[in-house]
Amino acid sequence: MSKIQLIATTPMGLEAVVAREIKELGYEDMQVENGRVTFWGDESAICRANLWLRTADRILVKMGEFSATTFEDLFEQTKALPWPDWIPGDAEFPVNGRSHKSQLSSVPACQAIVKKAIVEKMKQQYHTEWFAESGPKYTIEVSLLQDVATLTLDTSGYGLHKRGYRKLATEAPLKETMAAALVLLSRWNAERPLLDPFCGSGTIPIEAAMIAWNIAPGLRRTFAAEAWPIVPAELWHAAREEAFDLLRDDVPLNISGSDIDPSAIEVAQAAAKAAGLAKELRFSVAPIAQVRPEGDFGCIITNPPYGERLGDEQEAALALRQLGVITKPLPTWSVFVLNPDTHLEHYMGRPASKKRKLFNGRIECAYYQYFGQGGLFPKKH
Repeated sequence: MSKIQLIATTPMGLEAVVAREIKELGYEDMQVENGRVTFWGDESAICRANLWLRTADRILVKMGEFSATTFEDLFEQTKALPWPDWIPGDAEFPVNGRSHKSQLSSVPACQAIVKKAIVEKMKQQYHTEWFAESGPKYTIEVSLLQDVATLTLDTSGYGLHKRGYRKLATEAPLKETMAAALVLLSRWNAERPLLDPFCGSGTIPIEAAMIAWNIAPGLRRTFAAEAWPIVPAELWHAAREEAFDLLRDDVPLNISGSDIDPSAIEVAQAAAKAAGLAKELRFSVAPIAQVRPEGDFGCIITNPPYGERLGDEQEAALALRQLGVITKPLPTWSVFVLNPDTHLEHYMGRPASKKRKLFNGRIECAYYQYFGQGGLFPKKH
């Protein structure tokens, strides 16, 4: 096994959540930066990180990092990296790029230079002048930030939010990775009821159920690196076997979702069925004013519609007021709301216990956290 430096990319604000997930997988040698967590592992870490990380966007292999202020710097230092150790002679290897606050500001030019450097390196290894690029895909990214170039290989392929259970989507769906983050940040556990009264396509209830049953989020999909010779098929098989062994589908669940839109509930039910959770989750059509949470010490975790997201600010504000009304007589319930509206606490009729800045896509939001009486982990009675 090799020692490989990996990068888990993450939405801004979720770096600590991703770092905690990585640590729980057993990888403790890590560095947390804006938008990414860098850690060390072996080839099996590529499999396990892709299968298990709920809140990361992608898993990248860090091929190299260096200062680059000229195209010559970029070419020579890219060429010096061990590309043939990873990329076989028949591989498809497109190059993507980003540049921010760097002298090399032309992204197309940087992509072309990196591609040329890698081709020159591979010519030396494979003794050929032409690469058909008909084999497995190795997506390369050159990212320039303040004149420092980072070169990576994408092991995930599709973003990790694509779990495989959501075939359809509502008008403004919450990404699965963000939904999982909201549940993890709430510290909810399966002993407590969970309700999402603005459930849309059901992503928060489904992700909560997957967390409660310890279902690896990547079990129902494939990854780019599954086609790479350097990551043998037996490692993927072993990682999936581990995930099946750790699944806990005997844990009783009390998770429900509601939405005013009947078509959204149809999408949610279809997604729950695709996730193998149709019998465990309850979805119903109901406006927020008619929602009546049942039981004690429950959690409401929700992402209400935004005016700027769905186009009606008055309706969005009314929905938040109604959320405040239905939660006021629930002193033991904790309420967690992701929303960009700075007046949310006014609409809820009380200040939040805690707030955390998060980004839902490109929309800056706050995660408003209202802790119910009895604390986050009440004793069972």
